[in-house]
Amino acid sequence: MPNNASQAKRLRQSRMRRLRNRQVRSEIRTRSKKLFAMTSREEAEPALSELYQMLDRATRRNVLKPNTAARQKARASRHVRDLA
Repeated sequence: MPNNASQAKRLRQSRMRRLRNRQVRSEIRTRSKKLFAMTSREEAEPALSELYQMLDRATRRNVLKPNTAARQKARASRHVRDLA
């Protein structure tokens, strides 16, 4: 438990940030699963673009590390490239 006002504020801030970050990571996982389930390239390319935007935004906001986002983008693009 916080012992003074500044500690209480930090606790509130960290809880909100943790919830927001969890929501972002969850949405990224959901969109990745949907992308990897797609079988046609025409429907996968717009989904890939949206996933790229989400990963870049999460990296800018320090939700994800840069290498993690780069790795996920590479795997997703490889999947879309291999679709016929």
